[in-house]
Amino acid sequence: MSGFDKVVGSYEEAMAGLEDGMTVIAGGFGLCGIPENLIAEIKRKGTKELTIVSNNCGVDGFGLGVLLEDRQVKKMISSYVGENALFEKQLLAGELEVELTPQGTLAEKMRAGGAGIPAFYTATGYGTLVGEGKDVREFDGRKYILEESIKGDFAIVKGWKADRFGNVIYRHTAQNFNPMAATAGKITVVEVEEIVEPGELDPTQIHTPGIYVDRLIQGNFEKRIEQRTVRQA
Repeated sequence: MSGFDKVVGSYEEAMAGLEDGMTVIAGGFGLCGIPENLIAEIKRKGTKELTIVSNNCGVDGFGLGVLLEDRQVKKMISSYVGENALFEKQLLAGELEVELTPQGTLAEKMRAGGAGIPAFYTATGYGTLVGEGKDVREFDGRKYILEESIKGDFAIVKGWKADRFGNVIYRHTAQNFNPMAATAGKITVVEVEEIVEPGELDPTQIHTPGIYVDRLIQGNFEKRIEQRTVRQA
């Protein structure tokens, strides 16, 4: 079984090999389903000049936002960046490159990268700044722009349960970008709340097959709420 066992014993081992200048694809949406401990390990390592591909850049002081504090991020490829004051400050000061990408296009860029598809056509962004300089084709009377897929040196992912072979289940909306991100890394690292023995998970419930996962670690999670709202009594 050891040849198929993906479990590592520490976060240092989980992120071994991450070097300056690499591209990291991160799952999560806002603060939902983010690999918060793997992000913390990147901060601890002090790796710099990183390109981060993620829906957003966390918030001030948590999630991917902590990587901005020591200027570890050179470029963000994101679809939403509105919850982070430090992000805004570095962007306006010219200290951070940002490539804004429509949310569905970003998800498909990850999925296509994992599927070995180098590029695809989408109508999203045609006629806007997003489409400037990109190849345009017409299909069935509608204009489409060519978008290149994304692959990362590392993909960091948050799951709910996994077996030791790396078969992963996500919980509810924490699926968000995690399944796509998991396929698109040369090295995919998954942290989960619970690791079980092979055979304990229903095969029909698996979201990410273990073939995509290189390293697996069990962690403890804070699970912050990004915007707490309650209805009036």
